Amino acid sequence: MSQSIADHLNHIQQEAVATLKGPTLIVAGAGSGKTRVLTYKIANLLYQSIPAYQILALTFTNKAAGEMKQRIGSVVGQDKAAQLWMGTFHSIFAKILRFESQHLGYSSRFTIYDTDDAKSLLRSIVKQLGLKKDQYPEGELLNKISSAKNNLITANAYMGIDSYMKRDEAQRKPETFRMYQMYEQKCKQADAMDFDDLLLKTNLLFRDFPEILQKYQERFRFVLVDEYQDTNYAQYLIVKKLSALHKNITVVGDDAQSIYAFRGAKIENILNFKNDYPEHKIFKLEQNYRSTQNIVNAANAIIKNNQKQIEKNLFSTNDLGELVQVKKVNTDTEEGFVVAQNIAEQRMAKQLNYSDFAILYRTNMQSRIMEEALRKKNIPYKIYGGFSFYQRKEIKDLLAYFRVVTNPKDNEAVKRIINYPARGIGKTTIDKLEAVANASQMSIWEVCTRAQELNDINQGTKSKLLGFVSLITSFIEKSEEEDAYQVANYIANNTGILKQLHEENTPEAVSQHENILELLNGIKDYAAILAKEEELEVLTLDRYLENIALMTSQDNEKEEDFDKVTLMTIHSAKGLEYKSVHIVGVEQDLFPSMMAKNHPLDLEEERRLFYVAMTRAEHYLTISYAMNRMKYGQFNNTGPSMFIHELNEEFVNLPEQQSFGKFQKNQSFFNSKPQFNSGSGLSNTSFRRGKLKSVSTASGTDFKASPASELKAGMRVEHERFGQGKILQISQNAGNLVATVFFEGSGQKQLLLKFAKLKRLD
Repeated sequence: MSQSIADHLNHIQQEAVATLKGPTLIVAGAGSGKTRVLTYKIANLLYQSIPAYQILALTFTNKAAGEMKQRIGSVVGQDKAAQLWMGTFHSIFAKILRFESQHLGYSSRFTIYDTDDAKSLLRSIVKQLGLKKDQYPEGELLNKISSAKNNLITANAYMGIDSYMKRDEAQRKPETFRMYQMYEQKCKQADAMDFDDLLLKTNLLFRDFPEILQKYQERFRFVLVDEYQDTNYAQYLIVKKLSALHKNITVVGDDAQSIYAFRGAKIENILNFKNDYPEHKIFKLEQNYRSTQNIVNAANAIIKNNQKQIEKNLFSTNDLGELVQVKKVNTDTEEGFVVAQNIAEQRMAKQLNYSDFAILYRTNMQSRIMEEALRKKNIPYKIYGGFSFYQRKEIKDLLAYFRVVTNPKDNEAVKRIINYPARGIGKTTIDKLEAVANASQMSIWEVCTRAQELNDINQGTKSKLLGFVSLITSFIEKSEEEDAYQVANYIANNTGILKQLHEENTPEAVSQHENILELLNGIKDYAAILAKEEELEVLTLDRYLENIALMTSQDNEKEEDFDKVTLMTIHSAKGLEYKSVHIVGVEQDLFPSMMAKNHPLDLEEERRLFYVAMTRAEHYLTISYAMNRMKYGQFNNTGPSMFIHELNEEFVNLPEQQSFGKFQKNQSFFNSKPQFNSGSGLSNTSFRRGKLKSVSTASGTDFKASPASELKAGMRVEHERFGQGKILQISQNAGNLVATVFFEGSGQKQLLLKFAKLKRLD
């Protein structure tokens, strides 16, 4: 190893880089220089005169491969680096398949289908078989086929797996296996493979043509794999086959950061490396160069609760740093306010840029409240790895319905939703409608209302157009009688959008379903805010749309302007780092997810996800949770996640007058049940003939709040939802008066006085 390489590495990194022969496992803790070690190990192989074409390096992203190749080139020369077989699993295997395609009956120029191509093909197959589209949604079909391929189950083998066939029968989708067979046949006929085929076909190639496998085994004397904890079964098997001859395999990864089981990743691949290769050497990179000591120690305290892991002790020699901050708030809306306020204050106090901040959440639907809070504080932000909440397709689809209801002449909105969900009005018909509208200077809506007068459209299509008109007309009539939330809820349910997403039941559809419910929650929140701030009795749909239009219209930004707070899911944050990180919504049944109750191993993955979130922070880490979160139009009592209870108090600053020990047996996560509170911001109100009418509270009288100026510490008060209690103190927080109140039935709460609506009792 050259001195120029050694100078960039600590002692254990040097040992890992210098070990060239045999199976090697490099366990790289968060922030421990994983990429540097892998890069310099490849550079060292080249420095030792190993030909570049004999080195295979597999990554999970093209960006990672490109950056590593560039770094290697700076050490040994770009010419050598260019000859490396380095890239993603899919790109490398596609390259092999193009060389060997004739063995599988494909040409070397085969097409690679993306998700939209695959879904389109599946739709045509469903149609060809005369099956119902709502019974066989293409998204669900593709999800099942993808899962089968990643487990190396071909279309013909699918029929022989009893559990698969019974599952499909139980779901009343018995033709799934036949569609998989037809899908495979049509791909072959079209000389096409999808992304999952690149893994499946490579395995079949090596299985059915041992001479081909031997050729690549002899070529690749050294195999290196990045992020080994994220490999699925198909990837694992290819790597094992390719390295079987020389056994010079190096895998780098961190079992504590294995968070992609939902994509098929198998944590067992890294945990069982020592069993696959008994003669292996292991190197543990335990020094974290990224985070302060307090953050590293707090993260260690969390991950040690997992049973399935490779033992290691991550440490930092950086500054001790500030304690991890834990924030308790009353509602999810208040959480958004607190996070935005904290970012504004921390930016000024610590002299940070907006780009130094990240807000991490468990699910995409949590972004709405954070976005709105940041906008109110004029804090610029960007959504990483996704769209702004209001730019997501499912949200834009529903908003288009709202737009047509409030203004039927809105042609763009009509075109967007006239055949969504599918109602048999195809593109050809839409094109004809638009042509007639342009020729007669009418809106598309007006043309639809006069569908019977159209000459070049058949009677069946005319009936569908009139059905669409009838549906929208019913929504318009509803909007003239009801408030925005009730109308929006009615539209979401009666268009069939929610029903379709619910029945599709893929991870993507579940996320879209949740986002629509979150939009409905947002309408209810906005109505409550206007009722408090403007004493508006009823929020109408057109008023809500005006608010959204102003919120989503963005100024032209320069592409080089990157000084923005980053919002993203924790899954998207893996591999990134920020000076200040806010992890929001760390609550019961949200994080860890309620679905994690199904199995202890699922809970361990959720804990690894929390660990990943914590270790993104360099200097400042804030964790927050709400005691109440809006869901399905009402407040759901939540409370702190079990992960909050697992934090070590030595490294964190807990909410005032609160200390967490371990969960008691009767508080077990697996035995806990969510509790719902029927009271919510608008639950004590009802709408009658378009006007907001008060409903009597539990005390039997109309509730009338006292002016905030009259409230003092020590007073007994009553709250519409929390009941009677006593004000413990009133303090200032960023210019707002905050009351700490102990309620007899609900415990201690912190409420913003201008929103709290407390009634004096003495």
